[in-house]
Amino acid sequence: MVELKTDTSIEAMYAAGQVVGQALTAVRKAADVGVSLQELDEVAREVLRGAGATSPFLGYRPSFAPVPFPAVICASVNDAIVHGIPTGYRLRDGDLVSIDCGAELDGWVGDSAISFTVGRARPADVRLIETAERALAAGIEAAVVGNRIGDIAHAIGSVCRTAGYGVPDGFGGHGVGRKMHEDPSVPNEGRPGQGLPLRHGMVLAIEPMLVASGKDGYHAASDGWTLRTNDGSRAAHAEHTVAITEAGPRILTVRETL
Repeated sequence: MVELKTDTSIEAMYAAGQVVGQALTAVRKAADVGVSLQELDEVAREVLRGAGATSPFLGYRPSFAPVPFPAVICASVNDAIVHGIPTGYRLRDGDLVSIDCGAELDGWVGDSAISFTVGRARPADVRLIETAERALAAGIEAAVVGNRIGDIAHAIGSVCRTAGYGVPDGFGGHGVGRKMHEDPSVPNEGRPGQGLPLRHGMVLAIEPMLVASGKDGYHAASDGWTLRTNDGSRAAHAEHTVAITEAGPRILTVRETL
């Protein structure tokens, strides 16, 4: 069932979203060659603690997971698409990093993700990340009252496919509210004019995931969480929590532009 949020609830979710934005900004600033993924996780933990927020990621265990998630960020490097567990791995020159983070504040959740490179960036990685951001922007632009879920999905998928990138099947966005994952599902490909109608008060996590090779295949790594591309090609991930309002889409996880 899809819960429509009141305007007051959306304001509360905006507060949670700002904590997420601050955490992602802090992690991005801290990320550099030689810094470990666990150190980046600690940066995000400190932001959450300082804001009086908790993590909806930490201890989360969906049905597919062999163990509860042990961190407050997902840190996915190079061929990891999403759900990477922060380890002692130290970032290397040219790594492509995707960081997904959530925060729960006063009972409401925000969820967002960014991708970036450390050290000397490969031009192909820059293009991949820029396309992920364009796909996210297209999805947000389509998130208006009167449209349908399929319009968001079609907008995202069109940007990704036109650029020649793969779109992992079965993974996409979702509703957000009191819980991190709520109805409805928001696919990254779809047919315009199809699916659930968009109404004022719906809050969605819109999150394109792109595979550089143009292929869609992926597999779960041995940790049971990390999803990796089948062909070893690089991936990027971008995400915002967005409220659908009569005045247009409102990004609740706004962050500093670096």
